[in-house]
Amino acid sequence: MFCHQCEQTARGTGCTVRGVCGKNPEVAALQDLLIHALKGLSLYAVEGRKCGLTDAKVNHFTCESLFATLTNVNFDAARFEGFIKRCTELREILREKVGKAGGKVDFTHPSASFKAAGTLEELIKQGEDTGYPWDSEAAEDIRSLQQILLFGIKGVAAYTHHAALLGQEDDAVYAFLHEALSALAGGDFTLDEWIGLVLKCGEVNLRAMELLDAGNTGSFGHPVPTRVPLGHKKGKCLLVSGHDLKDLKIILEQTKDRGIYVYTHGEMLPAHGYPELKKYEHFYGHFGTAWHNQKKEFSEFPGAIVMTTNCIQEPKGSYFDNIFTTAMVGWPGVTHLEGENFAPAIEKALSLPGFAADEDRGSVMVGFARDAVLGVADKIVEAVKTGALKHFFLVAGCDGAKLGRSYYSEFVEKVPRDAVVLTLGCGKFRFFDKEMGDIGGIPRLLDMGQCNDAYSAVQVAVALAKAFNCGVNDLPLSMILSWYEQKAVAVLLTLFHLGIKNIRLGPSLPAFISPNVLEILVKNFEVKPISTPDEDLAEILKSK
Repeated sequence: MFCHQCEQTARGTGCTVRGVCGKNPEVAALQDLLIHALKGLSLYAVEGRKCGLTDAKVNHFTCESLFATLTNVNFDAARFEGFIKRCTELREILREKVGKAGGKVDFTHPSASFKAAGTLEELIKQGEDTGYPWDSEAAEDIRSLQQILLFGIKGVAAYTHHAALLGQEDDAVYAFLHEALSALAGGDFTLDEWIGLVLKCGEVNLRAMELLDAGNTGSFGHPVPTRVPLGHKKGKCLLVSGHDLKDLKIILEQTKDRGIYVYTHGEMLPAHGYPELKKYEHFYGHFGTAWHNQKKEFSEFPGAIVMTTNCIQEPKGSYFDNIFTTAMVGWPGVTHLEGENFAPAIEKALSLPGFAADEDRGSVMVGFARDAVLGVADKIVEAVKTGALKHFFLVAGCDGAKLGRSYYSEFVEKVPRDAVVLTLGCGKFRFFDKEMGDIGGIPRLLDMGQCNDAYSAVQVAVALAKAFNCGVNDLPLSMILSWYEQKAVAVLLTLFHLGIKNIRLGPSLPAFISPNVLEILVKNFEVKPISTPDEDLAEILKSK
């Protein structure tokens, strides 16, 4: 196997024996084979659009299966077997439709005629023989751009899938996913053309995040500032981790009046700020932090656990039997819940002891999405004009287990008293419970939500730039980002598409960015690797 799509890849170059994330070589081969099959499906999808044909099943399947290949999402080999075989079935159905419509069907790329083997073992061998999902014979910089594009569209697919579940879709997003996959099937593009596709990925991801934002706010209301307990109540309990707010809403409805308190974990924390979710009286608080502590925290939780997006790394221990997964999440041996029936998890929660007593562990504030922040924009502008507020720091992104991620908590601790920290994503769990006070009633730590709420952050930046009659890059705003997996790649490409510069990125730079491509990013967007909090703060405050 070879995989280097996440920040924690082995030795900073690539996992070749087993994924640091826990992915085994067999699943890695199946994921690569699924990407290969999707290329063939996409060749016909692109041709179909030329003939006026679009297929909702193909669109949804493309997103769902791409999503399954993200880091820590699905490690169930049996489910990948189903994806691969379904992909070839959909391809042949679409091929027939395109042919009848007069479109091209004689593609020479092997993915266009790929036939899935009959057994799981044979499929794994096919994946190993097929090789990498990029052109391994291409020049280094072309290969790097292909990898950036592939990992970027995986992030786009994740956001698009969540948005579609909430009724928000745009065929232009699906069309680009198929365009990108068909390009990866052997597109003879120049370096500049590959760069163009990568930047277009960022543009399309902005639309995907906009759709998801519309789905979340349309379904659950605009987040409002809300204080969330970090302790717990005596009684039965169920914990929801991941990103899927729709699943959480269903769980809250099905646990109503059942004597169960529902807690969030990880990126579900921002859910407490949504009016249509916070109205449930048994929706109590937040337990634990983010995925880098999952095994410890989950083993301490005396109730059922539902994971809606990401898997726990190598789950072991008695709590393993208390974990349930939904949607794209898959792990061999873990009970997977299909549809909207959470009864097995609820019954498990009722059978477990729950918390023996109340415990107060303090609280944190959430709900500072764009409506809440822009609702006090006049106070923010006035604070900047009077000099009370001199700088904004967006410290956001993914969390992980590397020791270097302590940089972000130390950075926030050292931010000057006349500055505000905006944050989103699970990276905030390094510092989310710090008491930072306020500036004229404006909290100095503003939690803007999940990673996909980067859309809110962008809208706030644009609005502030308009208020100060300047460009976003002229604002007293600095972005300090942490990345881990492919959704972060997509968000970073969106920032590039918007022309945002001076981004500091860490803990380490992506292994899939070649030296020349990195030079292009530095030259055009002034991307910088993080150094130390003291050095970075000194340079930022001096330049701004």
